Formats: sequence, structure tokens, C-alpha cells
Amino acid sequence: MPPINILIKPASSACNMACSYCFYKDVASQRAQACYGLLPLEQMERVITAGLEYAEHVCSFAFQGGEPTLAGLEFYKAVIELQKKHQKPGVRIQNAIQTNGYLINEEWARFFAQNHFLVGLSLDGPAEIHNLNRRDPAGRGTFNRVMQAVRLFDKYRVEYNILCVVTGKNARSVEKIYHFYRRQGFRWIQFIPCLEPLGQPHGAQKYHLSPEGYGEFLIRIFDLWLADLQKGDYISIRHLDNYLSILLGERPEACNMTGQCSVQFVVEGDGGVYPCDFYVLDDWRMGTVGQESFARMQQGDTARRFVEASLREPEKCRQCRWRALCRNGCRRDRLVLPDGQVDLNYYCASYQTFFTARAPQLQRAAVQLMQMRQMQ
Repeated sequence: MPPINILIKPASSACNMACSYCFYKDVASQRAQACYGLLPLEQMERVITAGLEYAEHVCSFAFQGGEPTLAGLEFYKAVIELQKKHQKPGVRIQNAIQTNGYLINEEWARFFAQNHFLVGLSLDGPAEIHNLNRRDPAGRGTFNRVMQAVRLFDKYRVEYNILCVVTGKNARSVEKIYHFYRRQGFRWIQFIPCLEPLGQPHGAQKYHLSPEGYGEFLIRIFDLWLADLQKGDYISIRHLDNYLSILLGERPEACNMTGQCSVQFVVEGDGGVYPCDFYVLDDWRMGTVGQESFARMQQGDTARRFVEASLREPEKCRQCRWRALCRNGCRRDRLVLPDGQVDLNYYCASYQTFFTARAPQLQRAAVQLMQMRQMQ
């Protein structure tokens, strides 16, 4: 069996913030049951045993939401003990969590550091940008709470990266965001384009990110990153890391850059398992932990249909000079034809704009990165 990555939603869709662009709130609203509550520890133990039974070499547990810290610190302490209890020789266990940072205190930070959690922290930039969309249920900005988490992570030497959701408005403030991150000393950053509600036309939301706006953002963030690279200062920006990996003949680690979907094993609060975080919908439920093995789910009809839906390659992609780098992007951003088939990526023009404008510089950056690796 291969390494396995299991994404767990221990608090289901529950959250202590009210971000305007929350894609999971939309996903949950389209299910028969929007929130499944807290994942019981007995069910979490089944997740651990099933994952270790399936895995070879590495078994990764990633906790997400909603907001996963709502499960409580005692839940995660119990998870560590259960992992030790069921540890399998030859299989390394990894833990990660994606959090909004709102509940982080000294005890949380100390726990993450002591147990080697990789933490993803959502922070959209300086206060005036972050607070536009990332507010608490009372409508108050959350920037100060998140920056408190940053300070605690630094104090306890927690390994963490920053996740920024790219909206139409903050795409226009890319220099301000990047320079803010650099002043904070952040070296591991992800920029993810915002998602609009499933089944709704693009452009209806206030946070809408247009193909033109995203293409311009890709160029501007690359130029900022390249200026640092040329000074010998490598900042990890996930989508750029993956483009460089492709140019160096390596397999991209991001699933949205492989050209097709794979089964991700997303576990909801009731133990239900789905193939992708973006499609935790009733129609895509593959089974329930403890009732079906991960291997059986992987080989099941639902998983097969999910992957097959991503395999269609539009003619425009087949003839595109940037096909090897773009690969039609994430399925969630692809347009859906009237017959239900998945078609061209909504941001096709964005990628065309970026690669046309910066392909030579990207290629030279790949060569420089290879040289930097050789010197290490």
C-alpha cells in the first residue's frame, strides 16, 4: 500500500469565525446534514487504525474544519496517545492542522511544538486587508487574535506556514501583503484563489476574483518572489514551488497541479469519508470509517467516478503550449458543461497571462534553484 494522507474534520463544519468567502460553509449547506458535530474519540481511533492498516512508510493525519481547534486540546492529546498505541513498525506518523488561530494560547502552541505538528495558519495580510473577510460572528476583525498566535508559534518554535486566500480586492494589494509577510519573517506561504459557491455563476460575490485580476496577481507575486531569489533569499510560495518542481522533472506535490483528481480520504464528524475537501457532499460519500476499509473505498465506484470526472482534457488544453505546467488546474475551478462534464478551468486566461509573461524567468529560476540545492 502507498503512503496515505487523511484529512479529518473533528468539529465538522462548526467554526468560531464568519469568513465571508468560506467555501466549507457553502459545501455543508448543500448536504442533508450541514454539521455532524464533534468526531467521537472512538471513531477517531478507528480512523487511526484504518489509516495505519492501509499505509506504507508514511501515514499523515491533517486536521481541518470548520475550525478543528473547536474539538479541544484534550482531543488532540488523546489522538497522540492513540497513535502511540496503534503505531505500526515501519510507518512514520505525521500530524498537521489548519487553523484560523483564534483559540491559540500558550498551551496549544506548546502542544504543537512538543508533538511536531505542522500548522497552517490563515492570515490574509496586514490588518486592513485581513479584516475585510476574516471576521468573528459579531463582525469584528480577527487580525489581532491571529497575530497573537503568530507570536506564540514563534516563541515555542512551532513549525507553521501562512495561508492567504486571494480575493479580487486583496489581489490588488499583493505588494502590501508580501512585504508584510516578509517583515514578519514568514518563509512558507500559500496563496489560494477564493472559491465561489457551488453551482453559482462566477462574479456574483463581493470577494470575486476575476481571471484578469488573478493573472495580474500571479505576475506580481512572482516578481516579488524573484527579486528575493535573485538576492539568494528563497521564500517558499507553494504554487511557485510546484511549477519549479515540474520544470526540474519532479512530480508536483499539490493535487491541483497533477492534471487529475486523486482520492484524499476526507473524514467528517460522523466518520463519513469523501474523496476531496471541496466535495464533501452526500453524492460523494465513499463510506464510513469502521464499516469499510480505506482500500475498499479507494477501489469503490464512488472513488472511481470522482477521479474519472477529472480526466477529460479539453481540446484547448491539448493544444496549449503551457499544458505541462498548467494541466487545467484544480477541478473545483473548472467550468461544468450542460451535460455535467468537467471542462476548461475558469482561470485558464490567468495562467496563459502568467506563463506568457514570465516563462523565461521561471525557467531561469528553476536553474538557479537547482544550483542552490547543489551548493547545500
